[in-house]
Amino acid sequence: MESEQPLLAPLESRDTQRITKWEAFVRELNTMSYIAMPMVVVSVSQYLLRAVSMMMLGHLGELALSSASIATSLANVTGFSLLSGMASALETLCGQAYGAQHYQKVGTLTYGAIIWLCLACFPVCVFWIYADKLLILIGQDPVISAEAGKFAVWMIPSLFPYAILQSLIRYLQTQSLIFPMLVSSLACLCIHFPLSWAFIFKLKLGNAGAALAICISYWLNVMFLGFYVKYSSACQRTHAPFSRNVLGTAGEFFQFAIPSAVMVCLEWWTYELVILFSGLLPNPELETSVLSICLTITTLHYLIPYSFGAAARFNSQSFALLNLCEFYFYELNVLLSCSTRISNELGAGKPHAAQLVLSAVLLLTSAEIVLATAVIFFCRHALGYSFSNEESVVSYVEKMNPFLCFSIVMDSSQAVLSGIARGSGWQHIGACVNLGAYYLVGIPVSLLLGFILHLKGEGLWSGLIVGAAVQSILLGIATHLTDLEKKAIEARRRIFDVLTQTDRRHDHLTTGNRYLHCIACHLHPSPLRARQFKSLAEIRLAPLSCPASSENPSFPASQSRSSQTCKLI
Repeated sequence: MESEQPLLAPLESRDTQRITKWEAFVRELNTMSYIAMPMVVVSVSQYLLRAVSMMMLGHLGELALSSASIATSLANVTGFSLLSGMASALETLCGQAYGAQHYQKVGTLTYGAIIWLCLACFPVCVFWIYADKLLILIGQDPVISAEAGKFAVWMIPSLFPYAILQSLIRYLQTQSLIFPMLVSSLACLCIHFPLSWAFIFKLKLGNAGAALAICISYWLNVMFLGFYVKYSSACQRTHAPFSRNVLGTAGEFFQFAIPSAVMVCLEWWTYELVILFSGLLPNPELETSVLSICLTITTLHYLIPYSFGAAARFNSQSFALLNLCEFYFYELNVLLSCSTRISNELGAGKPHAAQLVLSAVLLLTSAEIVLATAVIFFCRHALGYSFSNEESVVSYVEKMNPFLCFSIVMDSSQAVLSGIARGSGWQHIGACVNLGAYYLVGIPVSLLLGFILHLKGEGLWSGLIVGAAVQSILLGIATHLTDLEKKAIEARRRIFDVLTQTDRRHDHLTTGNRYLHCIACHLHPSPLRARQFKSLAEIRLAPLSCPASSENPSFPASQSRSSQTCKLI
């Protein structure tokens, strides 16, 4: 008779495998860099599609730059920020489905997101058609408003590829397929440079040429990624047939899309509102042009810590989940992947792993802050020439340089903390923080300094710095008070709820789900495991059957440690 082998390794043997804190920290730095660095290139490349066109328009004069700046701000406030925020719901939904091995659900959710985002584009299109009248209504200069209205109309065709692109990006991010996004973004950027130059200068289309170049580049990016998704073997298991199930994703999608959009839009709108306010200052062409240049510079920089925050989002959520399910990970030799992106994370399974993630990302961000502020400060004399030949614009940008450096420090901190907020699942708290920091503090300070104290552009930008500082402090407090174990249980409950609803609709359980829902049959009866199982048992799994129960006599009885344990589920 064969002796039984324990399914759980002794706790003492695991202790001998533990690595030092420094080794874990270095490993975490490597992991963060592997995730974040390609995403930096992807994010910057996609943003440069619009920034490059703005830089070229700046060489046509202040009117072309200021009108395009106003139109871009309006487009960001009413369109691009909304689509980007709604698409971020896929980070949660597709991540849970992929981690629970419901691979076709990832494709179904992506189909649904593309449909809902494209439908959201139609009211935005109507809004952009009347952009010139709206700008005049809120007090903008009539000449600038007329040119901005033309630019907004020409930007309408870029809305739909942007909506599709945001969905495809989240679909690929869920599967850690970053390399195709990297190649596609760089290829489109290389095409966009000569395309913008030809439309703006060679064909003399001006603002219309810049908008058309942006639209074509977005469509090219969608085509490249679409071909990859369709023909690459890496995406085969997440392919799903287009069916009525796609329409059934509406409720699930908007449950996460609305709070995500609110969190993103509240922050994004603040900066764009300041650009719109600058059009109410004396000499609006100069003020709008300069603040738009400052916004472009800070946004380009913001994408770097934002990518670090994205990497922290992957790691913090996985490690929070890993605290709860590490005992599955050891016993079943990764039979089940219980969290999104877990294959991309360190397999340490330590209680303080999330703290290592936070420490690593803060160290990387600190180094990036020092480097970025040094570069911007020492290039202050030449920075303005990248956007305009006007001496008044160049000298004003140089005058704004200290404010840019302060913005970099504040934006880097809040970008990382916002990423951790999304990873921890408290977007609603992040939305409240953004509302209070920017709309109760930042915007009033901007109006006070800019209009009442007559500090003009410097005053408006100072209000943004104050708002970002308040946001960083509040998000830091929320991060410090976050209970990772509680968040882990909540995340697990969401995953199991999705599985429960799916199993009820299809009236069957896959083999993988059967093992998942009766995992208690394999637990080692130690006090530590009992405590961990008690937390797991609080998750509602009652409607699901256990293969080791009497209803499934074909399941080997030798694999059931205790029939009493199964009754807990």
